[in-house]
Amino acid sequence: MPKLSVLLAPSETKQPGGNPFAPDMFDYRTSGTFNYFDSLNPERRKLIDAIHAVIETGDEAALADLFQAEGPILDEAVQAMAEIYDAPLMSALDRFSPGIMYAAMDFANLPTGAQRRLLENGIIFSGLFGLLRPDDLIPNYQLGMEATVPTIGPVTDYWRPLISDVLNDYLRDRFVWDLLPEVHRSVWVDEHTYEARVRVRFEEVIDGERQPVPPEEAAIQKGQFVNYIVQETAEELDDLLEWEHPDDFVFDEAGASFDDETNTWSIAMVQE
Repeated sequence: MPKLSVLLAPSETKQPGGNPFAPDMFDYRTSGTFNYFDSLNPERRKLIDAIHAVIETGDEAALADLFQAEGPILDEAVQAMAEIYDAPLMSALDRFSPGIMYAAMDFANLPTGAQRRLLENGIIFSGLFGLLRPDDLIPNYQLGMEATVPTIGPVTDYWRPLISDVLNDYLRDRFVWDLLPEVHRSVWVDEHTYEARVRVRFEEVIDGERQPVPPEEAAIQKGQFVNYIVQETAEELDDLLEWEHPDDFVFDEAGASFDDETNTWSIAMVQE
């Protein structure tokens, strides 16, 4: 049985719609089947109810600040959140499919076994839901991890004590591929319960100097990276040496570093 886990951020862009007849993810009678972190449901409801209180004020400035949006994008965010308890559902993976990273995973063309490994071993850090598996059924929503919700406070501070123990227990003795942005990683009080964790960055060489690739390019590379590791059931760094990367990134084996205290590797995939 694979012991890998992949830590991911959600996509800001989301697929609308879904199945109106899917079981309610907030229903305690059914959520264990369709929501693998259903213990977080009370906290999810509390957060949603606080957002609904802001929506009910009709204060456009407060809403724009909450959702970090304006105009039609703000209107869509407000509508999605106002209707969230009655909204149709789809898997988190499908919901986030318009996002650059998720599109680059090319889930539809993965072998069946690799699809299953991604669905069962991926963990998505969500501003609204805390933690999700890719096959969790979720409604359309808008709430960034960097948001601050009136009466709740910063979303990162809200989730940190709620998800850390859950996550540390879930990751015990696993090989963890950490593709999180810093704002999502900051939610987790990491007790290093895993066998090893690998933090991955993507770099390019320009005029002889290495530098991080631009954010959109990094999102593509993260998606392709996930595609590879779930196909290969990658559970050690040596598995990266065999990868014929489509954009000619290579694993800088000599530059990899390991922190004994945290069981954490820091590695770079470099395009030369």
